[in-house]
Amino acid sequence: MSYTRPVYINSKKTVAEGRRISATKACENPTCIEIGDCCSYLKIPFAIELDKAYPRDFMQRGRVRVQLKREDGSLWNSEIDSSKDHDIQSLLHSALSYSLFMWYKNVIVLTRKQLMLRIAELIPKHHGRTKKQEPVNTSTAAGPSKSGKGGRKKK
Repeated sequence: MSYTRPVYINSKKTVAEGRRISATKACENPTCIEIGDCCSYLKIPFAIELDKAYPRDFMQRGRVRVQLKREDGSLWNSEIDSSKDHDIQSLLHSALSYSLFMWYKNVIVLTRKQLMLRIAELIPKHHGRTKKQEPVNTSTAAGPSKSGKGGRKKK
């Protein structure tokens, strides 16, 4: 299980505030619901936890728990996997070197990052963001209104 929080892919946040991907690839003010919808679009199991707070900013509520791998170790969605992962898995099973293991752990981190990048691409296309706004009618059908004081004068 890995966690994805909206602050990880928010372009308005800095790295010190918790953003984990490039600001140019991040999206503006994502929500947990939008992240969950993107995970369902990618056919990745997820659970939205709205009551959880972000440790760096307790006002940031919510996170999405994402299961990237099945119990057998295969990925749920091969689109998020890099092509090197399958070769690395076979090397990991054949060699028990610590340095190789540490290198393999960094590849898993890249896979989480690829998920965040893919979600950040999908959120601007989310149906909640692409709805056309109804134009506000600013017609003056009532005519011009009289300005100024209209009350009684004091004696």
